[in-house]
Amino acid sequence: MPANTSGLAPGTPSAQDAHHPILEVSGLSVEYATEHGAVRAVDNVSFDLAPGEFAGIVGESGCGKSTLLFAIAQLLAPPAEVSAGSVTFKGQSLVGLTDTQLAAVRWRDLSVVMQSAMNALNPVKSIGSQFKDALRAHGAGSRTEIADRSAEVLAMVGIDPVHLKSYPHQLSGGMRQRAMIAMAMLFTPDLVIMDEPTSALDVVAQRSLMVQIKELQRRLGFAIIFVTHDMSLVSHFSDRLMVMYAGQVAESGPTREVFDSPRHPYSVGLLDAFPSIRGPKVPLTGIPGRPPDLASPPTGCRFAPRCPKVMDRCREAPPDLYPAGGTLVRCFLHETGDGESGTAKDGQREKAMSTGDGTSEEAGHA
Repeated sequence: MPANTSGLAPGTPSAQDAHHPILEVSGLSVEYATEHGAVRAVDNVSFDLAPGEFAGIVGESGCGKSTLLFAIAQLLAPPAEVSAGSVTFKGQSLVGLTDTQLAAVRWRDLSVVMQSAMNALNPVKSIGSQFKDALRAHGAGSRTEIADRSAEVLAMVGIDPVHLKSYPHQLSGGMRQRAMIAMAMLFTPDLVIMDEPTSALDVVAQRSLMVQIKELQRRLGFAIIFVTHDMSLVSHFSDRLMVMYAGQVAESGPTREVFDSPRHPYSVGLLDAFPSIRGPKVPLTGIPGRPPDLASPPTGCRFAPRCPKVMDRCREAPPDLYPAGGTLVRCFLHETGDGESGTAKDGQREKAMSTGDGTSEEAGHA
């Protein structure tokens, strides 16, 4: 591996770089071509990611979370395509790059951890063989160099290097996910994109994996985009949270502020659907109705048919993202920077979700 002469831990941004976003997503839209016309699954999403930042993205199934990640990593396949906007990573535009150009960026500077490691890993190759393929693709030719680095990253995620000889089906679900994370760490990338890496794991394995991810980030300094359905996973680990609904950003801001004072009615609904493990018993209200058909979305606010605070104007025109406190909210209630936030449960939510060690005691799915 190339020698580190900067005096910083691998992946740690310099003082100058720390002031510039490592990732800039601007007006990004993704459409799926269908026989009835284009369906916009991601609609005009913009955000920046700072070096070393942990950004969480949450929302119901079908809201566009995974499609957004695939668009950022340029992994979309027909009939999906980026229809508008830009993705700039370390000053380089990724949209429109050829596979050869993207190959020089992936793994070395940007890695992706897929949702199901059993599907992402090659079932007929050992873990070590798959690590070797990735290392050789980026110029690591020495057999000793490959063996040493492969053993190093596997040990880094708490797996005995003896399992380099194992095949994916010989590992448990948690070990497969950690092996995928180890593979993402082969070149100490600047950005790791994770698409629901804990979805197939039990609660104990989820907690263990999240602690491992956070520790690796602390040691190596890479930025993370983490997509999940599980509100508890991001509540204590992410720096910033983006709530998506029907392909759009509904609310975005510091994680603590979104959890303490959710301002979009959809964010409130997601958090109120989370079961509290402490404090007084309260009924789980959930969110009535279902997400809109993106082939023919509502004329106004996309959440209006399900919103408990809907107004006439919500059905007539789509709201923009308005600043409210330290967050951005797509809701007319905050058009002037005012409006209500959260529910009576907000003050108790953090205590209910915390176990005192920076992790969630129980995983709840919104």
